[in-house]
Amino acid sequence: MKQPEIGNKVAELRLQKCLTQEKLAEMCEVSTRTIQRIESGEVDPRAFTLNNLSSILGYDFGEDNNKNEVFWLAALHLSSIICIVPIPLFIWAIKKNKSNNIDLHGKTVLNFQIMITIILFSIVILLVLLYPILIILLNHYNIGFKTLFGISLLGFIPLITIGPICFYQGVANTIRVLNNKDVNYSFSFSFIK
Repeated sequence: MKQPEIGNKVAELRLQKCLTQEKLAEMCEVSTRTIQRIESGEVDPRAFTLNNLSSILGYDFGEDNNKNEVFWLAALHLSSIICIVPIPLFIWAIKKNKSNNIDLHGKTVLNFQIMITIILFSIVILLVLLYPILIILLNHYNIGFKTLFGISLLGFIPLITIGPICFYQGVANTIRVLNNKDVNYSFSFSFIK
């Protein structure tokens, strides 16, 4: 990890642990100005300071901070194939403090999964509410069973298309991660920041 990511992560973790810059500096055996300069991205911390920050904040700031990072990133993005929020949530929860990349990618995958889940539930609720009305209207106008069946199948098309969309997004973004490229999820909003 390099600056400014180190500084941003130090500030984030320090605030999560309710530490002031002065207190963190005291615990790391450095000056408050050093912590301020690290957090602002002005300097790269020395190895001694980085090791102290790692142990105090419970986060490994090293370049190879997670030997299996690529595996976990791929697992996160492949979990998008199946629209089940607990899988990426579990991976993100146990690995987010070990790697800034896993933290960022986990949030991205979770935002996509949450949006897809909302879309799925909205479609199902809409179908449950509209299907009885459709049956009543079609019976009122004496439309045959085949027409009723065909029209009702149209309502399931959005449900059927979500599967391939999730599959494509998961596989494409896994390939992007493995090739060190930026990921991109359609239908994603920032629920988790």
